[in-house]
Amino acid sequence: MLNILWLRYGLKTGLKIGFFGILLAGCGSPSRAGGGFVSPRPDAVVKTDTEWKSTLTSDQYKILRRQGTERAFTGKYWDNKAAGIYACGGCGLALFSSEAKFKSGTGWPSFSQPLAKDALADTEDRTLAMSRTEILCNRCGGHLGHVFEDGPQPTGLRYCVNGNALDFLAKEEGK
Repeated sequence: MLNILWLRYGLKTGLKIGFFGILLAGCGSPSRAGGGFVSPRPDAVVKTDTEWKSTLTSDQYKILRRQGTERAFTGKYWDNKAAGIYACGGCGLALFSSEAKFKSGTGWPSFSQPLAKDALADTEDRTLAMSRTEILCNRCGGHLGHVFEDGPQPTGLRYCVNGNALDFLAKEEGK
């Protein structure tokens, strides 16, 4: 394909398109978590790709298993203010409390810390010519989003999570 582009548009344009294609190669690829992640947890959830496709919605599959991202201000829970627990949409592991949720202005649910240190795993994400820290569910390896060092104190962290990768369990009155 690159050769055809080169012949048709010239070397300079072909190289630009080829380089752009390489940058985008990581988009929509299988999650590093889904392909090579091994949970250290005794309650690990391991499924085949076919099993994941049959148990997740198309949006959940795209995000949790293919490292997708929902558009800002469109996903579930970005503006949810109810009290409760946010769990992994793939396996149900409790990940974040509404008490750690804050309004970041980014359009995705943002949290200052996970419920437990062993709830999340992280890995380096170098897609789109950036270096970021990807966060994964530590039980099923589902891609959740990324963590940044521009959050509120006391942690200074912002766990920026795709709302469609989560399920929300509302806190019952009096509990």
